[in-house]
Amino acid sequence: MIGSGPPDALVEAFDEQRARLVAVAYRMLGSRADAEDAVQEAWLRLARQDPGSIENLAGWLTTVVGRVCIDVLRSRNIRPEASYDEHLPELVVAEDTEAGPEDEAVLAESVGLALMVVLETLKPAERLAFVLHDMFAVPFDEIGQVVGTSTDAAKMLAWRARRKVQDTPRPTAERRQQRAVVDAFLAAAREGDFEGLLRVLDPEVTWRVHTARGSVVRQGASSVADKLKQARRAKFTARRVLVNGEPGVGVWDLDGRVRGVMACTVIDGRIVAMESVIDPARLAAIDLPAVPE
Repeated sequence: MIGSGPPDALVEAFDEQRARLVAVAYRMLGSRADAEDAVQEAWLRLARQDPGSIENLAGWLTTVVGRVCIDVLRSRNIRPEASYDEHLPELVVAEDTEAGPEDEAVLAESVGLALMVVLETLKPAERLAFVLHDMFAVPFDEIGQVVGTSTDAAKMLAWRARRKVQDTPRPTAERRQQRAVVDAFLAAAREGDFEGLLRVLDPEVTWRVHTARGSVVRQGASSVADKLKQARRAKFTARRVLVNGEPGVGVWDLDGRVRGVMACTVIDGRIVAMESVIDPARLAAIDLPAVPE
């Protein structure tokens, strides 16, 4: 139980929980800004609460943040404009030096884009049960309190979510193999090598490009390779970077300005999905490495 001490003690107790709460909310909402808003709402509610009435601060805050996230997800579902396109999971971009510590740091702060896309398909209660139990080891009885259901029902929600996640194609290649595929993709794109592109692209590859005017989707290896071959004439510098902990591509113009970021999902030695961001507003929100010398 939190003592009814001075406000500073309550602020300190909340700050000790903040990083964990933001991590939970981010995995629920796919947006760092939305996650911060959810945690701020939890703080506002805590500030109006009698501290002496809270026996377990961590559990109380997890419940509040979880319910706020569910409300946000449900509001997205009932608004047609709140599609996945508007809620592209936040991209965390870092240097890809093939050194372990950098990889681990990025992975600790982000969620692979492939998993975030899968989480978007779950119902809000399923997503919360999966995130809290499988990612943060929260007991099912506590999850039931957050969702407003029984312990057994919470277990069922997590089981359904886990089955959907496991049934969805996931990257199986090791990081070194993923890098090799992305490097081969970059080399073929630079040379305008159509056949080389076909060798590294899955026949059913999907390429989604997020622009300032909306999203454009291109399907199939031939269509994607043809577009990339045309883009070869543009004067850009492209190199491999880490995007949400997985090998991807960063693009700069000749003046060193960032022009795009591409996240790649590699399965069994081929790229099966690409998510590109060329919208200047979205790029401005991404902390990108410097242009190569």
